[in-house]
Amino acid sequence: MSSTQPNASAPNESMPRIGPNDILRFLLELFAFVSLGIWGFAAFPLPWPGVLIGLGAPALAILLWALFVSPKAVFRIDVFGKALVEIAVFSAAAIGWWMLGQPVVAVVFAIVAAVSGIINGRKQLAS
Repeated sequence: MSSTQPNASAPNESMPRIGPNDILRFLLELFAFVSLGIWGFAAFPLPWPGVLIGLGAPALAILLWALFVSPKAVFRIDVFGKALVEIAVFSAAAIGWWMLGQPVVAVVFAIVAAVSGIINGRKQLAS
């Protein structure tokens, strides 16, 4: 009897390597999306401006991320285009925290996002 497993080592080769910076970047994305929602609901009067911005800001950020930055992005752009979208989303989240009167959260988030982005950009340019 022969084993009919088609190339058992192929799945390991096709799987992308996920490192600590990739996990950090995923958490930063989620934090940015949630931050934009918090900013929209807290910074604007309810019901209508707050609800619209509280739901619209993270929806727009998620749409931009899905279209241009995600691993299965609809539009393939170069590393610098991806960096511009990341900077826009992360900066908006940091500015949102600053507007809410939380400068420590804004600065720490901006620094961690910038360092993670630099590490990721260098990795992408090296490959």
